[in-house]
Amino acid sequence: MSSTSAPTHQDSERAWSFPMRGEDHFTWSYGSGRESLLNLYQKGKDKQWDSSRRVDWSLEVDPCDALGTPEHTLGLYGSRQYGKLSAEGKRELRRHMAAWEFSQFLHGEQGAMICSARIVESVPDLDSKFYASTQVMDEARHVELFSRFVEEKIGLSYPISPHLKALLGETLNGSDWDLPYLGMQVLIEGLALAAFGILRDRTTKPLPKQLLSYIMQDEARHVAFGRLALRDHYKNLSSRELAEREDFVIEGCHLMRDRLRMQEVWENLGFDMKECMEYMNHGPRMRAFRSLLFTRIVPCVKDIGLWSPRIRQAYDDMGVLDLAGADLVKLMESDELRAEALDAERREMEARRGEVHEAIALARETATDGR
Repeated sequence: MSSTSAPTHQDSERAWSFPMRGEDHFTWSYGSGRESLLNLYQKGKDKQWDSSRRVDWSLEVDPCDALGTPEHTLGLYGSRQYGKLSAEGKRELRRHMAAWEFSQFLHGEQGAMICSARIVESVPDLDSKFYASTQVMDEARHVELFSRFVEEKIGLSYPISPHLKALLGETLNGSDWDLPYLGMQVLIEGLALAAFGILRDRTTKPLPKQLLSYIMQDEARHVAFGRLALRDHYKNLSSRELAEREDFVIEGCHLMRDRLRMQEVWENLGFDMKECMEYMNHGPRMRAFRSLLFTRIVPCVKDIGLWSPRIRQAYDDMGVLDLAGADLVKLMESDELRAEALDAERREMEARRGEVHEAIALARETATDGR
């Protein structure tokens, strides 16, 4: 993507590739499937949408205040490094933080597109292939949305973070068909959903609110897909196989937690790295933010059956074990309703604008007739 003043990195200059592992599965059983997954497939078809039409791209965005969030919510706020910045320096910091955050969303969505395509190839069941095929289209739309937002509205991009890259590599490089589900649908998508939700609820700007709300409506279906498919599959795995998946989850959660520290931003702006990283690791805002980001992951891991004492201890050490009781179904239903409410609000505003234009036109006609 072309951007102005974009940080340079070798990964942004060339494609990332590695050999594919695992097997492609064909099935000749066309007449049956799990009702829950087939219903989700139908919903995936019904809920397709065009990003160029549903999103109002005419809305202006200030690149140095893309989200309009309060100053005190910024991760570095309150640190000595932040206190040294001028007003202009703080605006530039906001631009870089938004660029980094939305760039990681963009890279993650491309990873989701590739993972869902891999699921179509490798999953043995036709009902799962059906749904995953709708997700490929969803993820392509999300890549389109975030790419356009980063390029046209912020004008600055960042390469993929090392931690996200590592988890994507582990997810795509496994030989078992369920690992793209586990890495993408549960871990990466689960964390993304929570991050999208936090920003959607905090932003005062209409364009990012639209993007995040509409993408979350899709992502709620994706997480539901992963839960349904993996819950069935993991009931039949041996203790050794389950332990391997638990290792993957624990390592993946550590990578997801560590990717939030934005070290690439501090490096690019020439900040004191030691001070910034210390504050991002232990500062009060980031501790609270990290906990919120696991709201979708922890109950999903429990729901699919990976809930050994080792997993519980890992989450307890991370300070997120109490999130296991979150109601995923209600959270996803809320995501759906928020997007639909936003659509209804926009339709109402458009109808009112239409009425105003009609009234103005009628007034002009009356004035003309009266002369």
